[in-house]
Amino acid sequence: MHSFHYHNGELHCEDVSLQTIADTYGTPTYVYSANTFRDHYTRLDAALSEVDHAIEYAVKANSNISVLRLLAELGSGFDIVSGGELYRVIKAGGDPAKCTFAGVGKTREEIEYALKQGIYCFNAESEAEVVFIDKVAGELGLVAPVALRVNPNVDAKTHKYISTGKSENKFGIDFEFIRDAYGRAAKLQNIKLRGLQMHIGSQLTSVTPFIEAVEKVAPLAADLKGLYDIEFFSIGGGVGIVYDESLDSGKPEWWANQLEDKRPLTIEQYCAGILPHLKGLGLKILVEPGRYIAGNAGVMLTRCLYEKKGTAKTFKVVDAGMNDLIRPALYEGHHDIAPVREPADDTTETVDVVGPICETGDFFCQNRPLPNFDEGDVIALLSAGAYGYVMASNYNTRGLPAEILVDGSESKVVRPRQTVEDIVAAELV
Repeated sequence: MHSFHYHNGELHCEDVSLQTIADTYGTPTYVYSANTFRDHYTRLDAALSEVDHAIEYAVKANSNISVLRLLAELGSGFDIVSGGELYRVIKAGGDPAKCTFAGVGKTREEIEYALKQGIYCFNAESEAEVVFIDKVAGELGLVAPVALRVNPNVDAKTHKYISTGKSENKFGIDFEFIRDAYGRAAKLQNIKLRGLQMHIGSQLTSVTPFIEAVEKVAPLAADLKGLYDIEFFSIGGGVGIVYDESLDSGKPEWWANQLEDKRPLTIEQYCAGILPHLKGLGLKILVEPGRYIAGNAGVMLTRCLYEKKGTAKTFKVVDAGMNDLIRPALYEGHHDIAPVREPADDTTETVDVVGPICETGDFFCQNRPLPNFDEGDVIALLSAGAYGYVMASNYNTRGLPAEILVDGSESKVVRPRQTVEDIVAAELV
């Protein structure tokens, strides 16, 4: 569910016209719905109510400080993968004691910073990392809380770039080695074993891999609780969102009309599938959602600059590029595209929507039937709230887009558009 819909002939975010936002703030621009963030968080929280749990929002999905503040106000914890993300959380008013620090390549500076801020736990991805955390903590006269990440060797059946739970992936410690790794970690003087962590991948659209992973790892978590008195089991994130028919999926009737075997995975189905395997563990269950909370809470607005008709294709050239939203180029990621002005009928034209970047891979769709839009018209790339702005770059010396947060009838700039002067300022030394 989300809060993007047509009203009086224009696409709205909650009660604010996206045409008005584009005309006021320019394009390309990211627009986020505060109430969609709230709805997704509270629905997940309610679905997990049968177990002691904590939600650790994955900051990498969307790290805007205003977004983090909104989630912190709801009581969220945070899954971070860098010292910079921890800094953002603290600036947003988040509690370091509710932060788990993941990632395979933590540096000394990051470990020291996280220890001094009092984070809840490091999710260590290798035994070498545990040894290094022990060394750094000892030099600071501190004890480091640590959970080891187990790689359960479960196929998430998602894109190879976002699959993390197979033995050939770089993440975690092989399931066959994890018990011995805990035994060695328990002997380190400056380590407190606090939990067990896993994460099998992102954008999973079936509950089956989640159940398979939990069934395999839950007995291990129970054993580790008995041996080392760990207090939590983090099952990661990865629940997929609706990318196809994204706009329609904001309506309850769309979900009601889906055939049972075609209906996208809901958070209620996800929790119903995994909770029976977690209830009896006596451990706090941590989840680390990112895309689920942020993905359908945002769109990117871009304006059509030109139409170019060739012998093979019709191109719609827009003012956003792969530097602004790289998912289609990087992952072949799909984003539905909707004209901000509501189409008068169902007429479509098969087009490529492309950007100004000097790369053939700079496209948002290819050979896709879309409602007609003309030069000067604004379109919205839907489901862009996760892994959109956070992966943007200055390629071709293009300034980063603006970010707007809508809350009811109010909209505010939560990050201004970057200028060329901003880009080069640090180089003029």
